[in-house]
Amino acid sequence: MIRFLYLLAILSYMISSFFPKQPVLQMTVSILSMLAVLVSLRYVKGLALTFGLFFLIGGSAMLLWGGSAPIHFISSFGEMIQMVTLFALIPILSLPIRFGKYADEVHSIIRKRVKSTTQLYMLTSAVSYFFSSFMNLAALPMTYYSISSSVKEYPIDNKKRYLSRAITHGYAMPLLWSPVTPIVGTVLYLTGTAYSKILPFLLVMSIGGLLLDWVSISRPLQLFRRRLQWKSAKKETAASTLAPLAGGRPARLFHILAAIILLNALITLLDHFFSFSFLFLVSLIVIPFAFLWCILIGQGKPFFPGVVRHFQTYIPKMQNQFFIFLSAGFFITALNVSGADTIVTHWVNTLIQFSGIRIFLILLPLIPFALAFIGLHPAVGLALISAALHSDILNKSPIVVTVAMLGGAIPAFLMGPYNATLGMMSSIINEKPIKLSNWNFPFTCLYLVLLTLFVQLLYLI
Repeated sequence: MIRFLYLLAILSYMISSFFPKQPVLQMTVSILSMLAVLVSLRYVKGLALTFGLFFLIGGSAMLLWGGSAPIHFISSFGEMIQMVTLFALIPILSLPIRFGKYADEVHSIIRKRVKSTTQLYMLTSAVSYFFSSFMNLAALPMTYYSISSSVKEYPIDNKKRYLSRAITHGYAMPLLWSPVTPIVGTVLYLTGTAYSKILPFLLVMSIGGLLLDWVSISRPLQLFRRRLQWKSAKKETAASTLAPLAGGRPARLFHILAAIILLNALITLLDHFFSFSFLFLVSLIVIPFAFLWCILIGQGKPFFPGVVRHFQTYIPKMQNQFFIFLSAGFFITALNVSGADTIVTHWVNTLIQFSGIRIFLILLPLIPFALAFIGLHPAVGLALISAALHSDILNKSPIVVTVAMLGGAIPAFLMGPYNATLGMMSSIINEKPIKLSNWNFPFTCLYLVLLTLFVQLLYLI
């Protein structure tokens, strides 16, 4: 029942996007979104339930306060269905990576070429980066199970901390620019910035963050000592490592790089020539792109059974996403319909005038970071303040604001103890999310400094 309702809501959104001027289709999306929220109430617990009810009650109160017509209590639903749709479809991109067994090639590279713990860290971070560019959360277990079996051969004191930091740091950086990342599409939708214009700046910041992570773990003296220890350990394990060296074709990993470039080029072209929203364009091409990739690697036959299994098993587990995001969408729409958004805009403008634009650009990335510690997804937090940013600051510096908003979401993913990133990683290595959050604290501080400097430089330019 719930699976079919979720799929109907997604399908109605996809159809209505092709016919945006048909009010009947728009109302259908609203009705199905409202039903999805109501049905999800039976299954949602914890913080998702608390925040969802807050959004529903707060949105309804604003509509009553604004004297809105009864129809607005229905039509206000559906604002963030595009995000939920992307969450539902993006995991399909993991099918060609799983079917192509690219993780085996990673293991082969480690055994052949990695000579130190620093190199292993950098490779782990890079693999997580590449997988994250396509697979979002699925990149975490994929990277872990590709690397973990090799870690025992290296002199690493705390292997869990080592893997957690390398994987989550590498995973977080593509979230700045990857088109399959919901936060990217959401922020572009909120600010109205073209993907082609913002992509070069996001890539620079993303690669800068990855390099910063690598530099932060490079300790030459310690590396020299560990290298000596590793050489002695290598002699003992040489017999066990020789056998796998003959297999594997590491060059196949370039498939992922080529696919990343092709996907971004395709989405950039579509975004330039068509007026559809960025989130819709990404959702539209996920399945055909993954299918074409599977065909090219000779895995076309298992693709559609894999898609069917995805819809049967993954979609029913999306109660939290449907509930929290659609409830937040209702709240945001009610904010606009009731006219209460003018109050929030006034507060933000007052803050900008008091602090100045440059100070505000320092504070802006801290908003989603702070909200992450009470369990609010960065996309929801940014959506709540986006209406207030449609002022002079966004009109004058759209690229700077977009970079600050997207950049501010990264610390939330790295340290938010209630988000899916640390939640999944904690279940993989069997540690509490708060411990993973503490492990990521030093790098998060360095990253925030880098982001602040980069945003200030963009504003001056």
